[in-house]
Amino acid sequence: MIFAVWIPLLVPLLAVPTARRLAESLPPRAAAWLLAGCAAVLAACTVAALCLLTAAGALRLPPVAAFGHLERALRGTDAAVTVPAAPVAGALLALCACAVARRALRHRAELRTARRAADAHGRAGDLCVLPDAVPDAYALPGRPGRVVVTVGMLRALPPAEREALFAHERAHLAGRHHLFLLTAALAAACHPLLRGLRSPLAYALERWADESAASRVGDRQVTARAIGRAALAARTHTAAAPRPSTALAATTGPVPRRVAALLTPDRPAGRPRGRAAPVGHRLIAAALLACVTVSAAGAVDAAADLHRTVESAQGEPVGR
Repeated sequence: MIFAVWIPLLVPLLAVPTARRLAESLPPRAAAWLLAGCAAVLAACTVAALCLLTAAGALRLPPVAAFGHLERALRGTDAAVTVPAAPVAGALLALCACAVARRALRHRAELRTARRAADAHGRAGDLCVLPDAVPDAYALPGRPGRVVVTVGMLRALPPAEREALFAHERAHLAGRHHLFLLTAALAAACHPLLRGLRSPLAYALERWADESAASRVGDRQVTARAIGRAALAARTHTAAAPRPSTALAATTGPVPRRVAALLTPDRPAGRPRGRAAPVGHRLIAAALLACVTVSAAGAVDAAADLHRTVESAQGEPVGR
């Protein structure tokens, strides 16, 4: 356990840049699932490692061992490491729990505030129009989900581009993309290095919605113009009322890169050329799989070792 328990805490150093690199070569939907899944698994392994470190150190103290109904405190050659590491791991675990709870409560409060603001104005189906001259539009999740758009944004776009913009935001709602971002935010609260996955995840979600909108309206050029014109209109005005942090909008992210990807569907922006590219992608995917597997295996091995040590302290045969 003295070695295995540290693996989940160190693996994100390699896994995060590897996942970012691999996501660039995947279709948007696959990239979004990859990044969100990696964030969730690596965060879970981090929390497991912190729990194991805390428990291993605490159970070496006789009062704690007695409270846990052990016949004697845990023993082993790693006490010099686990005992001082336990309070640090416990403090980090408490900070993680507080950060996750605060982020979840903030997410809920933001959605409630945004929905109250939307409910105060007229609706047409899933479309809610705010009487604001500042151009803005975003997908507001909930039951039911709504596409929130301002009068300023409606004036900035011709009818065909409005439909493309609405299709983009509806794709966010249909795919429940806010849950992907929330997963990344909660994972980052557990391990700071996982913050590096949020930006590529947001880009993948926007590209996912871009492709869905282009398929829905049947014209990639109209969709590209809608995104570019909406982003330009939004950025040349003072910011509108703040939207929820997990509410996605077509005007966010690297818009020129997204527009270029829509106009060149045969080779998405950022995808390398050449015969060596598929081989390189497979190697990167294998490296990422190895990172995730090693992280999970480290947590499992550390848990099994702690279990055997606890059994020994209870006076039971190891492996019973």
